[in-house]
Amino acid sequence: MPAASDLTDQIAVPTRRQLLGMIGTMGGAAAMYQAMTALGHAAETQFTGPPVLSGARPGASVVVLGAGLAGLAAALELSRAGYSVQVLEYQDRAGGRNYSVRGGDRIVEVGGATQTCEFAPGNYINPGPWRIPHHHRTLLHYCKTLGVELEPFIQNNHNGLIHRSNAFGGQPQRYKELAVDFKGHVSELLGKALNDGALDGKVSAEDKEKLLVAMREWGVLDRNMAFTPSIALSGQRGYDIPPGGGLDPAPTASTPNGLADVLSSNVWTQMGFYFNYVMQTTMFQPKGGMDQIAAGFMRQIGAMVRLNTRVAKIAQDASGVTVDWTDNATGQTGQTKADWCVCTIPPPVLSQIELQASDALLAAVRAVPMNGQLKIGLEMRRRFWEEDYAIYGGHSFTDQAISQLSYPNDKFFQDGPAVLLGAFANGAGALQLTGMTPAERIEVALDQGSVFHPAEYRREFISGVSVPWSRMPWIQGCTSRWTDASRAQHYTNLVTMDGRVVLAGEHATYYGGWMEGSLLSALNAIEQLHQRATAA
Repeated sequence: MPAASDLTDQIAVPTRRQLLGMIGTMGGAAAMYQAMTALGHAAETQFTGPPVLSGARPGASVVVLGAGLAGLAAALELSRAGYSVQVLEYQDRAGGRNYSVRGGDRIVEVGGATQTCEFAPGNYINPGPWRIPHHHRTLLHYCKTLGVELEPFIQNNHNGLIHRSNAFGGQPQRYKELAVDFKGHVSELLGKALNDGALDGKVSAEDKEKLLVAMREWGVLDRNMAFTPSIALSGQRGYDIPPGGGLDPAPTASTPNGLADVLSSNVWTQMGFYFNYVMQTTMFQPKGGMDQIAAGFMRQIGAMVRLNTRVAKIAQDASGVTVDWTDNATGQTGQTKADWCVCTIPPPVLSQIELQASDALLAAVRAVPMNGQLKIGLEMRRRFWEEDYAIYGGHSFTDQAISQLSYPNDKFFQDGPAVLLGAFANGAGALQLTGMTPAERIEVALDQGSVFHPAEYRREFISGVSVPWSRMPWIQGCTSRWTDASRAQHYTNLVTMDGRVVLAGEHATYYGGWMEGSLLSALNAIEQLHQRATAA
């Protein structure tokens, strides 16, 4: 999640103009997202089915480099079209970033730091992708056709918490209270501006009346257009004494937070986050872990995949492609020859491999920017976030390095150990945590996460693991982060077939950072390959 900008240093007691500027900030974020959609960065995918690859030449062969989702999808569709396919994968498993860390798994970083996960059987953390938006039609298609069972991913939980170090004395607050208070104060100020005639030049008399009604109802204002405590308002933000039955006392209204405190929380950052098109409900996750998607592909094409195989060189000429490789387990060297090649090796790694290709493609591979996110999974003895805080799924946010906690979306109400996401760090927070030892990262996650659950966090902790993506030797980064300038100069060269080699993957799409983008890039790549192959 992008880090929130802190406006509180510039704003103590906001003027009307400053507040309207903040409202404009929210509108600006929406406008930016619409611009991204127009450019293809975040639009709903128009997937209607896999490409029809008819007329493949009998005996034509393809080597696919990398068994992440792009490589697996390319191999599946090419094999269905009649091509002879061989997949070479560096790791001892398929899936790439699409995987789950479970008890017994080893995580080896660049430099040799090694962790062994100690989670109880059945527990896991998804260190890479972890949620599937409802409009990612390509991914949903493959989950359905491959028999990958999905379950809801709870994205927006109003009972989650928001923490900012300089707000409310550093004490976390419920999202529902801050969000309701923010819209209440904004409604009151906009209502006052309308009644004072400040917007008469902007709205008609009829629309002014409609807006006043809307602000009164949306902000839960009183008859004087004031944001004040009421039972109706507590029906949104929560009560001091909730409704009971029989001789229980009558419900008591809670008191809203003041405007200055609400602004100090930057709650609009989280409100805007949930408005983002790719962050809206409904969302899904594979039942039993994200690695179930790769497992679904492997049930279909596992015999085509050679694991533990490090690519050393990619050569091509007019007759075909030759890939030199080394077996990671035995040290055996070998070559795989094919007519064509789909390469999904991540750019930071591919740039270190001898690749016979045009200067334009080589420059594009070197130019792909990558970010370095980090996730930490913490196993706890019990689900105290449910039992003690009534938080079932969703997230809690902080301005500390860990950025957020995310609560598991499965096995609700069950006893025994459970794993929560104890950090999803980006930017400076990810850099800070990545530079630490694995043990130090866990200590920081426990220290910073305790702000949300001070009595339980350390007491219930059992074990933890961290995955710093920029230190994973098989990718050396997390997701591509194209700029407008780098995309304008290099993107077309990166995704256009170069001789007999075509690239695919999360970096070869406008949908960066999502599994949907990886799959879409693979389908486009094999269409290019098939057109070239049938023309030849």
